[in-house]
Amino acid sequence: MKDKCGIVGAYSNSKSVEVSRQIYYALYALQHRGQESAGISTYNGKDMSTYRGMGLVCDVFSNGNFDGLDGNKGIGHVRYSTTGKSLIENSQPFIREFDSGTIAIAHNGDIINSMELRSELELEGREFCSTTDSEVICHLLTREYSQTQDMIKAMQNISHDLIGSYSLVILINGDLMVVRDPMGIKPLALGKKDDLIMVASETVAFDVIGAQKIRDVEPGEIILINSEMKSFSLPEKSNAPRSHCMFEYVYFARPDSILDGKNVYDVRLNIGKALYREHSVEADAVMPVPDSAITAAIGYSRESGLPYGEGLIKNRYIGRTFIMPTQEDRETSVRLKMNPIKSELEGKRIILVDDSIVRGTTSRALVNVLREAGVSEIHLRIGCPPIISPCYYGIAMATKKELVASDKKVKEIEKMLGVDSLGYLSIESLIKCIGLEKSHLCTGCLTGEYPTSLPKNIEEYEANRC
Repeated sequence: MKDKCGIVGAYSNSKSVEVSRQIYYALYALQHRGQESAGISTYNGKDMSTYRGMGLVCDVFSNGNFDGLDGNKGIGHVRYSTTGKSLIENSQPFIREFDSGTIAIAHNGDIINSMELRSELELEGREFCSTTDSEVICHLLTREYSQTQDMIKAMQNISHDLIGSYSLVILINGDLMVVRDPMGIKPLALGKKDDLIMVASETVAFDVIGAQKIRDVEPGEIILINSEMKSFSLPEKSNAPRSHCMFEYVYFARPDSILDGKNVYDVRLNIGKALYREHSVEADAVMPVPDSAITAAIGYSRESGLPYGEGLIKNRYIGRTFIMPTQEDRETSVRLKMNPIKSELEGKRIILVDDSIVRGTTSRALVNVLREAGVSEIHLRIGCPPIISPCYYGIAMATKKELVASDKKVKEIEKMLGVDSLGYLSIESLIKCIGLEKSHLCTGCLTGEYPTSLPKNIEEYEANRC
């Protein structure tokens, strides 16, 4: 699965501060949120400078070289594509000249009516140089600003047209504007170090530079940062239900992050403990599918009293975009990414903990690897309920027909994967583990019930979103 994306904003009133380096380190901490491209835009009081490239943060900004990225205010972005293909034209920050200056925008989320909005803008004669929904937001914002001459009012006005998720950092003529959609689907936090104000998708971006978290950006909040910091609200804030993405807690966020007041590590420990309470079985050891299920496996081990062990070692230098044209290649790719420790596995009954099952192909391949290593029993425990519907808010997981749980019962999946038993965490337990009210979480991929309306052309959108 892929998430779109990671964003950072930084602002200092001191002209001697160069924020590009702080943004670089923050993006490095958010690398797990996007590995296709990276970019930074800065403003030095006169000019806006931008550098973007394909690949990891360390590759794009090789040797920490920030030549030309001077200035005491800036934004940054790491990207996975959910709307728009993996091309340099679609990398961010997205930059645009308009009649009142220059705007740079970085976006985490997905606007699910972006195709419809884009068609309307094209009929007006507006030209696009990318296929991203972020450029759609940029066009809407600059069009509205030309009418209002007020960026806050412009953002408030266009929010009526945006269906979906959006956390935004926007650099415009030296001001930094931060926006979180009224439902707060994607995370966004505010931090501070001395006179440097920073916003980021996750608090780990603050930790790496020694900044302190101030608070979360509220759902439906606009923060304008210049010589001072002011807070405004989107019109929909008062009546929009909170819908924080449950998958951030289960899988996407780093375990050392704090999202909307909840420690992700604690949530995943709770998930492991709840998995044992719901699906206990006799076994010799508890083992995770690294890396995202490690914390949940520790929780299962602590609650059950079974020893925790490592049975699979992950090769962390294999990218997620590894090309797998044939079945033989796909099987080889699993072995490249995960290698078994036979001495820890042979003859043992293991609890194998994973965060989720999407298509089931990787899980089945891992089971085969473990069987070949001599495991006698495999009891698979999943820290997320069955995924039965696609996500339309920024996670490219699969189409509905590709989701193994969309048309199969647990026993059928168990047989397909070749495990001795399969246990999914219940939705009720997941909600308790996260510690937020059910009404404050988006569980659309688990229930098929989404927090927003879906466009009539959702099938076309789904076919073109990756």
